[in-house]
Amino acid sequence: MSSLAIAFSGPSNSGKTTLIVKVAQALKERYKLAIVKHDPSDKAIFDKEGKDSWKFSQTGAEVVVASPTRTTLLSQREKSIDEIIEILGDFDILLVEGLKTLPLPRLSVFRNKLDESYFEVSNALAIDDSINLSEYNIPKHLDILDLNDTDAIVAWVLKNAKKVK
Repeated sequence: MSSLAIAFSGPSNSGKTTLIVKVAQALKERYKLAIVKHDPSDKAIFDKEGKDSWKFSQTGAEVVVASPTRTTLLSQREKSIDEIIEILGDFDILLVEGLKTLPLPRLSVFRNKLDESYFEVSNALAIDDSINLSEYNIPKHLDILDLNDTDAIVAWVLKNAKKVK
């Protein structure tokens, strides 16, 4: 299988992470998965102050922590999506949360109300019954998916994911 990628967008607390976890759970038996999360506010903390890896990171160096069950890269430099894909190595499907400027097929997730600014960067909307579609002018190119129908969303992902390597 080729390495394919799909992106998920939406406002904070719309359910993006929950949906990505459900999709990953559904795909993990058949595919090698990778997930990239965008942290636009640079709030995520991955290392604990005082630990050796934290001390190494404070030097500004690229740091890799290798153990029998995982390898963690603590990078001090921003990486392009192409660089990230190269670092990830072998995968079948990459699920990307955020990074709405990437030229990837995109599923935008909404609850309670739609943010029409996402329409131009989206290929589909995943919504629940808290949204009344008749209140919006939905572009014809957007597929509408039930946020709670994981099987339908997985099928959409598999049909629309883009080859990235």
